[in-house]
Amino acid sequence: MNIAIIGTGNVGGTLATKWAKAGHRIYLGVKDPSNFKGKELLSNPNTSVHSIKEAVSAAEVILVAVPATAAVEVAQALGDTEGKVIIDTMNVVMGRGPQGFTNTADAILMHTATRDVVKCFNTTGFNNMANPNYGDLTLDMFTAGDSKIGKTIAIQLAKDAGFAACYDIGGNDKFGLMEQFAFFWINLAMMQGQGRDIGFKLLKR
Repeated sequence: MNIAIIGTGNVGGTLATKWAKAGHRIYLGVKDPSNFKGKELLSNPNTSVHSIKEAVSAAEVILVAVPATAAVEVAQALGDTEGKVIIDTMNVVMGRGPQGFTNTADAILMHTATRDVVKCFNTTGFNNMANPNYGDLTLDMFTAGDSKIGKTIAIQLAKDAGFAACYDIGGNDKFGLMEQFAFFWINLAMMQGQGRDIGFKLLKR
């Protein structure tokens, strides 16, 4: 796939690396291609840097991994998103998010042309994206949204990033639940002192 990565910090950079090594074409979309966080990502295969609109234009999938407070600003900066899939990795934490919205995916939908917006890669830390393996077990990922094609792509990209499975938890009405699940992980890891090396696995009999 041709994937635009908007936000080259911990989450965006980790997934950019995983997907580039899995054979996807990565377009890093940044405000200033001559000076941006994550320049080391250009040493990955299949990776180049562009303005945000240029990266979006070249891609069929857009990953948004910026601070939640910037969700509206970034959504408006994407340019023409018609027919493209947007994967939202962001979370409103402790009230810090786009003004007037309880979750970031709804904010993106309100400010972009595409209806194919899904939430994924928001429920665990970037360290678990870099290495989802815990002994003999591999962590799972989760996705939500009304877009069937969006969820199909998110599920495939989760597997390409090394997760064992990616479970569909419902439609757009589950965006908030996904963010609550993320806060559950944050609470355990940070506030309850369990540390970042914890993750979720769905077990079945």
